[in-house]
Amino acid sequence: MIRRISLFAIALALVLASARISGQEPGVKPETSIPAQPAAPKLTASGHPDNDFWREHDRQMLFDFPWLARYRDADAKLGPPAADENRVVFMGDSITEGWKLEESFPGKPYINRGISGQTTPQMVLRFHQDVVNLKPKVVVILGGINDIAANTGPISLEDTENNFKAMTEIASANQIKVVLCSVLPAYDFPWSPGMQPAPKVIDLNKWMSSFAASKGYVYVDYYAAMKDNRGGLPSNLSRDGVHPNAAGHAIMEPIIAAGIQKALAQ
Repeated sequence: MIRRISLFAIALALVLASARISGQEPGVKPETSIPAQPAAPKLTASGHPDNDFWREHDRQMLFDFPWLARYRDADAKLGPPAADENRVVFMGDSITEGWKLEESFPGKPYINRGISGQTTPQMVLRFHQDVVNLKPKVVVILGGINDIAANTGPISLEDTENNFKAMTEIASANQIKVVLCSVLPAYDFPWSPGMQPAPKVIDLNKWMSSFAASKGYVYVDYYAAMKDNRGGLPSNLSRDGVHPNAAGHAIMEPIIAAGIQKALAQ
């Protein structure tokens, strides 16, 4: 009897030892539940991230797509240029809007009509109000990067090119000399990461250079003077890889000054 009890105790001990080695108590099933997946980020109706910036952007597109209200009053107050005034309008997006022209070109009658975030279809729609009606001798057109970023929705390279054609045709029809600016280099967009803009910028600039030559417009090349080895805007020239800082503007200043003089001499 004692022998049978001893054998039973030994067998029980072996079972318990095996359970401890396997890391679990006998009869307990291993954990098989799937970890919870993070919720998808909330988007606005236009597909942008749901934050204050993009909600205001989408509201603006709904009520005043080209943002004619932005400069309407300033345009009305400006008045016509003096007889000997070489007025120049800089038309563009945030890269233009953020450029303090009065500091870069003191005493020059240069007018800033950049609007942050704008795409070329928006620029076309306000071109008469913000350029033609101001009667400049020259218009400097810098845009396209926000088309590549799809700020107002996906747009083909051909459609962007057609918008540049439309602006230059309007300018020429109103005896305004044209300076087309290369798109600045960009490796990525902080507000829309992962879109790989660098090769698209190269393609648009190649077209713009060829188009300007075919029409006799002045083309100025910021891109070649500012790009890094990735085809982006280096950190010493920009705070975010898209918008030039003071050092970036210092490179741009003589390039555009020469372009404007060339256009005035045509």
